[in-house]
Amino acid sequence: MNLDKWKSQIVRGTLEYGVLLMLKDDTCYGYEILQRLSRYPIISSTESTVYPLLRRLQKEGLLASSWKESAEGLPPRKYYTLTDEGRAYLAQMDAGWQSLLEAIEALKGESSWTKS
Repeated sequence: MNLDKWKSQIVRGTLEYGVLLMLKDDTCYGYEILQRLSRYPIISSTESTVYPLLRRLQKEGLLASSWKESAEGLPPRKYYTLTDEGRAYLAQMDAGWQSLLEAIEALKGESSWTKS
């Protein structure tokens, strides 16, 4: 069994949720999102994964973006924020996530399996 493959599947399934959570109360630019994700090795990701995800979420109307000049004279950065539709979607994801956690915890707590 390949544990790295399992972890990769978890990341793919939860990265979108993690990015939306980051943008719940804050605006971020792409590299900042990558930096925040890198704090959590299990969901750390690469530019080639995060930037297409951001573009898709924006195309779906869940994110809005705006360009802002950098104070340090660097090129402008594209900042992302949740739209109202994105907030509603995130609320649905929160409910689904909670149900998933409850199911996993219940399975972990079962002491024996019975056949029906």
